Amino acid sequence: MEKLLKVNGLKVKFPIFGGIFQHKVAEVRAVDGIDFEVFKGETLGLVGESGSGKSTVGKAILNVLRITDPGVEIEGSIELEKDGEWQKISDLSRRDIMPFRKDIQMIFQDPFSSLNPRMTVGDIVQEPLDIHEKGSSRSQKREKVAWLLDKVGLTAEQMNRYPHEFSGGQRQRIGIARSLATNPRLIIADEPVSALDVSIQAQVINLMMDLQEEFDLTFIFIAHNLSVVEHISNRIAVMYLGNIVEIGAADDVYQNAQHPYTQSLLSAVPFPDPAKKRGQRTVLQGDIPSPLAKPSGCGFRTRCPLAKPACAESVPVYEDFGNGHLAACPYAKSD
Repeated sequence: MEKLLKVNGLKVKFPIFGGIFQHKVAEVRAVDGIDFEVFKGETLGLVGESGSGKSTVGKAILNVLRITDPGVEIEGSIELEKDGEWQKISDLSRRDIMPFRKDIQMIFQDPFSSLNPRMTVGDIVQEPLDIHEKGSSRSQKREKVAWLLDKVGLTAEQMNRYPHEFSGGQRQRIGIARSLATNPRLIIADEPVSALDVSIQAQVINLMMDLQEEFDLTFIFIAHNLSVVEHISNRIAVMYLGNIVEIGAADDVYQNAQHPYTQSLLSAVPFPDPAKKRGQRTVLQGDIPSPLAKPSGCGFRTRCPLAKPACAESVPVYEDFGNGHLAACPYAKSD
C-alpha cells in the first residue's frame, strides 16, 4: 500500500504559566514522541481515554495548534505525500499551509458548536469552496453544494435553512458535506459520533464508509470507544498518556491484543451476549496520571497489572508480533 502521511517523533507540549508575571512554571506533554504512518485509502482508528492526546495529534496534523495555542511547542515531523513528493507540513506558517488545507479536512466532535448558527447550510458547505476555488462562479459552487448535500442524505431544498433547524445527526451530515467540499485526500474525524444517539451513530459510520469507497478517501478516525471504530478501521493505534502503546491491523488488535491497556479497553466493551465476550473483565486501578506529572519509564506502569520495578527505568520499545502488530510492553506475550 502507498503511504499518504508520515508522523515521526511528534511531541506537543503546552506551557503552564503562573505567578504575578505569568512565567512558565510547567508544561503538559500532551503528545510525547509518537511515530505512525497512514496509507492511502485506509482508515486508521486512533483510540484512547480522554486526555490521552489523540485529538491533539489530529490538530497537529492539521497544523492549527500554533494558531489556537500560540505558546505550544511542537517537535518532530509530519509529512504529506503530494504529487509524488513528500512535503513537510508541520513547520509551515499559516500562509504556507494553505495549499495543503484542501488535502486535509476535519469532521468535528460536536455537531452543534462546529456549525455557525448565523450561516445557512448552503453557505456553511460553500465556505471551503469560497476559500480554495476562487475561480468558480457562485452558480457552480451552489450546484456542487447541492450535490454534496445529496451525497450525505440531505436535499438541495435544505440549503437555505439554518443549523438549529436540524437534528444532531443531520448536523453531522452537514459537517461531513463541508469536509468533502475541497475533494480532500485525508479526513481527520475527531470523535464524530460521540455526541450522537447510539441509533444515529451507526448511520453516520455507514455513511462515512460509503463515502470512503466512492471518493477513495483516507480517514484518521479518533474515538475513545474501541467498539465505535471496530467496523470502520483497517488499523488501530491505541494511545495512553501521549504515547502509542499498541498499533496493528484491526483484526489483530481486537482478536489478539498484546498490551495490557488495550486488553483492559477491550474487556470494557459491552456485549449483547455475555457468553461471547472477549475474555474476563480487566479493571484498572486508579486514575490516569496527570500529564503534568507523568510517571517515569512506562506511563502505564502505575495502573498495569504486569508492572515490574524495571518498568520505571526506561520507556519500553515496541515488541513485534508480526504483520505490523506492535506493542510497547516487554512482558506482552503472543498467543
